[in-house]
Amino acid sequence: MSKQIQGNYFEDFKLGQQLRHATPRTVTEGDQALYLSLTGARFALNSSGTAAREVGYKGLPLDDWLAFHLVFGKSVPDISLNAVANLGYAEGVFRQPVYPGDTIATVSEVIGLKENSNGKTGTVYVRSRGTKADGTPVLDYVRWVMVHKRDPESPAPEPHIPELAEAVPASQLELPADTDFAQFDTGLTGQPHLFEDYQAGEQIDHVDGMTVEEAEHQMATRLYQNTARVHFNQHQQAQGRFARRIIYGGHVISIARALTFNGLGNALKVAAINAGRHTNPCFAGDTIYAWSEVLDTIEIPGRSDVGALRLRTVATKDRTCADHPLTGDDGKYDPSVLLDLDYTVLMPRRF
Repeated sequence: MSKQIQGNYFEDFKLGQQLRHATPRTVTEGDQALYLSLTGARFALNSSGTAAREVGYKGLPLDDWLAFHLVFGKSVPDISLNAVANLGYAEGVFRQPVYPGDTIATVSEVIGLKENSNGKTGTVYVRSRGTKADGTPVLDYVRWVMVHKRDPESPAPEPHIPELAEAVPASQLELPADTDFAQFDTGLTGQPHLFEDYQAGEQIDHVDGMTVEEAEHQMATRLYQNTARVHFNQHQQAQGRFARRIIYGGHVISIARALTFNGLGNALKVAAINAGRHTNPCFAGDTIYAWSEVLDTIEIPGRSDVGALRLRTVATKDRTCADHPLTGDDGKYDPSVLLDLDYTVLMPRRF
């Protein structure tokens, strides 16, 4: 009898299926420190315990994207071990902060299935939820992933594509309890721009670039306990379409977020994921740049100390962003574009 875990193929998923993912993870200060060293993230609430406590956190919280990757990583062995690619995100809400010592677990529900026209793969839609050991919600989001079929001749399920919201409304944003950003000191970030200084339609070139190294990507993806073969197994990937390992798309998100500090340094917290696509693969040796567009400025009901910016951040490889690259003359994504992410951040208001 085989005891190895081979992961689920497309025909193994059923609509409404509940997946409880293995190995809850207790996070530590070391995880946060390693994440900062691998991504270059500089946002104040995740770098300074003093700054975090001054606005009402009980201690130094994990970076929001680190929490995301840990929740995501738990789901990989059951959902995307046999993936071709992770395709997109929607309806993501960052709920309560994660602190060193918290233990995170993830469960997922299959909410959509559709076989692809080639008959060899299918798209699986899941809603994943991360919680602490006491049941406190940390994060929930939808993602969809293209997965290989075990047997191309196996019958296709009845297609079901879920209806997903275009964006998370302000009423559903969940701010950390007992926080007050009214007295936030912009001297901590070295950037004076606050919520009132941004307008819808504004575009920001974040200027800086960061080259992705094989070693750091391997360390980062192991930190998240993401076991997807496309990121680790060069012997296997040498036989594939690209003949090399693909950088985990979440690592691209983290680097893009880190680069946005230059221009959005007071965007202290990620509140929601509205939509997102990994548009082209990233490989070791690529240099990532980023630019952002302010899609909307959002008043938060009952809060005068903080507002929300809906942002579109685009990450590119080996192409600077002074001209805000996105699509080519054919209307398709420019080959340099790696990521197109629509998300919402919290930013202190001016008093």
